[in-house]
Amino acid sequence: MNLNRLRPLWLLAGGLLLPACHQQYSTEVQQDVASAYETPEAAPLPEAAPPAVGNTESYARLPENRFEDVRRAPLSTFAIDVDPASYANVRRFLTQNRQLPPPEAVRLEELINYFHYDYPQPRQTDAPATLNAEVARCPWNPAHQLVLVGVQGREVATSALPPANLVFLLDVSGSMEDENKLPLLKASLRQLLPTLRPQDYVSIVVYAGAAGLVLPPTPGSRPQEILAALDNLEAGGSTAGGAGLRLAYQVAREQARPGTNNRIILATDGDFNVGESSDAALEQLVTRERQSGVFLTVLGFGQGNLQDSKMEVLADKGNGNYAYIDNLNEARRVLVQQFGGTLFTLAKDVKVQVEFNPAQVQQYRLLGYENRLLAAEDFNDDTKDAGELGAGQQVTALYEIVPTGAQPGADALKYQAGPAASAAASTELLTVKLRYQEPRGSASRLLTLPVPGRHGGPIEAASDNLRQAAAVAEFGLLLRQSEHRGTASYAAAGQLAESVQGPDADGARREFAELVRQAAELSAEAARVPDEEGRRYR
Repeated sequence: MNLNRLRPLWLLAGGLLLPACHQQYSTEVQQDVASAYETPEAAPLPEAAPPAVGNTESYARLPENRFEDVRRAPLSTFAIDVDPASYANVRRFLTQNRQLPPPEAVRLEELINYFHYDYPQPRQTDAPATLNAEVARCPWNPAHQLVLVGVQGREVATSALPPANLVFLLDVSGSMEDENKLPLLKASLRQLLPTLRPQDYVSIVVYAGAAGLVLPPTPGSRPQEILAALDNLEAGGSTAGGAGLRLAYQVAREQARPGTNNRIILATDGDFNVGESSDAALEQLVTRERQSGVFLTVLGFGQGNLQDSKMEVLADKGNGNYAYIDNLNEARRVLVQQFGGTLFTLAKDVKVQVEFNPAQVQQYRLLGYENRLLAAEDFNDDTKDAGELGAGQQVTALYEIVPTGAQPGADALKYQAGPAASAAASTELLTVKLRYQEPRGSASRLLTLPVPGRHGGPIEAASDNLRQAAAVAEFGLLLRQSEHRGTASYAAAGQLAESVQGPDADGARREFAELVRQAAELSAEAARVPDEEGRRYR
């Protein structure tokens, strides 16, 4: 079926004028899917402001990772996460709402991964990424060490990226009428149009009370047609999100060609209330459809009924990423500046496994990634789904470790033999391993990086990479009200961030300093330090 030959007929659906599709679509989209190291107790932090009356925002409640004993669990395994959504959402709470975010909205890994780090590009021509590691003293618990694990995806010039088959799946239901929803969504996608190439094709599917195709596949050389379709969109009606997803996947499959990058970009506040509305049903749908090679990127908009947990599930199970768009600058960052990373997959099912040497490390704690944890045996199992790495994307993880010789969190085991590490292995602190598959599927490949067993120096002497990541983590520990925050303070986080001297081309670090100040003003935990520099964070 040639979708380019479809001629639109206008119909009214859910308060929205949109073109009717071929009868094949209108019948199919109406079908339902049958388908333990304890830190001393810290002083309590102030509670985040309660949600406003009528607020139905939804966040997953995940307990934070605890310290693991290396003798019992020497392997830490997780799927990568490059979603920036939590950081942008935290920024919205602090700057637009003037309140602290709910702790469950703070995902440490997404705060840390919002920033760009200076990691080297892969030297091997057949490797999609490099592994990096660094160790320094932990700023909120000096008896511990902080280990940075960094992954750098290969940069690919836009001109060298494969042709894109993009299906914009846009929520135009009544809940999207606010200025920070559909109007911001349309303005955001307008910024993407100049980056499209003649070989890239765009389709637009919308859903409200029903789903419809408002723009058949159109090449990037005809931006005015794409723009006109966007300009005609209006909000109204209920939210048949499941039907919209099914139609979008069908359109993407129809337009798929050998060698193309096939992706749906779902833009919504996540409020699905018609058809497949449960997380489980939607998860089943995208899990099944990803087998066709069509990946899913999710863009969240608005506030008051933001279904954050649902959108994260969709992106995770759809082999894509999740971003929250709170302003046009964020839209430009996600859709233009990070075009390749957001829309083009370099490697899929990417997993990281860190093996700790018991001769050097007593205990460890992974900061964040609570909903990305995997069993140790999943690392070598190519059937286990994991995260996707886009062109030029980075992944950064932090571990807080208790070195041998530090105050133990538990008594030594009486009936277990001591570590039988070789002399060579005992000089290593840990080994980082990364396993990945090609985007279209293959036997997985392995990258490894041994990390020498040396005590980390002061955080002030660490690289810009580690200081920036540590500052953001400290900020997140406070917002999350972590029981492992130790001596963390907004003053320390702000001062550590300002010590980073590298380029700040997108202004993200400057903006972060302002967010720290705003959080400090909203929190009784803000540190009181005597010097002039520290007083700015009171």
